[in-house]
Amino acid sequence: MALHSDSATWIRIATLVYTTTYINFNYPVVSAGPYVSRDRGGARQFWHVTDLHLDPSFHLTDDPRKVCFSSKGSPALNPGPYGDFLCDAPYLLIRSAFEYMKQIDQHPSFMLWTGDSPPHVPVKELSTDVVINVIRNMTLTIREFFPELQVFPALGNHDYWPQDQLPVSTSEVYNAVADMWKCWLTDDALATLRKGGFYTQIWNSTVTQQVLRIVSLNTNLYYSPNKETLNVTDPAQQFEWFEGVLKSARQHKEQVYVIAHVPVGYLAFARYTPAMRAHFNERLVKILRTYSDIIAGQFFGHTHRDSLMILHDEKGNPVNSLFVAPAVTPIRNAMETESNNPGVRLFKYNEDDYSLLDIWQYFLNLTEANEEKKPDWKLEYVMTTEYGIKDLQPSSLHQLAKQFTEPQSKQFSKYYTNYIVSYNDTFTCTGDCKLNQVCAIQYLDVVSYVNCILHGGL
Repeated sequence: MALHSDSATWIRIATLVYTTTYINFNYPVVSAGPYVSRDRGGARQFWHVTDLHLDPSFHLTDDPRKVCFSSKGSPALNPGPYGDFLCDAPYLLIRSAFEYMKQIDQHPSFMLWTGDSPPHVPVKELSTDVVINVIRNMTLTIREFFPELQVFPALGNHDYWPQDQLPVSTSEVYNAVADMWKCWLTDDALATLRKGGFYTQIWNSTVTQQVLRIVSLNTNLYYSPNKETLNVTDPAQQFEWFEGVLKSARQHKEQVYVIAHVPVGYLAFARYTPAMRAHFNERLVKILRTYSDIIAGQFFGHTHRDSLMILHDEKGNPVNSLFVAPAVTPIRNAMETESNNPGVRLFKYNEDDYSLLDIWQYFLNLTEANEEKKPDWKLEYVMTTEYGIKDLQPSSLHQLAKQFTEPQSKQFSKYYTNYIVSYNDTFTCTGDCKLNQVCAIQYLDVVSYVNCILHGGL
């Protein structure tokens, strides 16, 4: 297919081609409502995937500047059938991820999908219709591979047009995704999704009486580039709603998993920079601390890197574990030296109380996949084995983070290689790079974070 001079037209056509070629729109609809686990006893598992970032324009061509629109004119120097590090994910890469997840057949209880389906392209290249079409494409792809699996999605900052500008009230995108996700969500969940892009829903298990509540936040409302929420104290009244949900969950003795796209806390690659507006970050940290006794895990995307954080209470005690999953897209900016290999992850949890036990992190060596023209997804690491820790509880991660701060820490060296999903194991992170990392891992509020930076991470 020839590359159109009108980029928006090309993306519309390419999206249509990918949709009609690879996805069966007549796939059976999964009945709405909480999916019931068929597992029995012991440890269970669930998938977490994030930042698919489909680039429908990706194609192999003699002109490296025209391989994909997401490279923004920079030449893709090593493109292959599964992508390039200057491009967002071709559909073949995304399908290979779900094919691998299906093949290893881990009998997951459910899947967390924390947003960002459209590509990183200039605003003028997209539209509301294109964004909705790409999200629909990814939704149906997941359903194709996992037709009976309960999926809990969250919206990302790119899951809107213009990107980042998610509104505080109902919109065409909110309504569209609610229609798409009827197969996974209850009527009550769909109602708040339509109003503000967030929801809560119970996960029912036949193994234990303990109830797990999923809370999917729209943290894009707190994202700094979002002009729709400037000078708004409580965008879409999500803070008030969230506190109400957690108060009720505590009263009913429920355990809670919090999922969202933009994470709480500070960016590990940009000093003094929270992932969301600072005042929103402080308020969210306060809420999470208040209800840390019932929050069994927090799961995010957005940064494209594999990272962890520990929430401490005001006295410095570790009270919550937070995880940012690496992206499926391998894209990096042309000015960056680092990227990430595509990754997906499997969490192990105790179904008696939903405490987190382990992570099985899988990845694709993109360079090898392109050279061999075959996607050889494989296990990158098992977290407890990789770091010699007992489980993923806050106390275990707290002790691990303290090991990271030691000079010439081998634990931190492994962590940084995993942070970039084995992109290049010769890359090191020392000095200011390491200081930014260890402070972002351990401190989520402004006072403790700044104090960490000023005291050299000690």
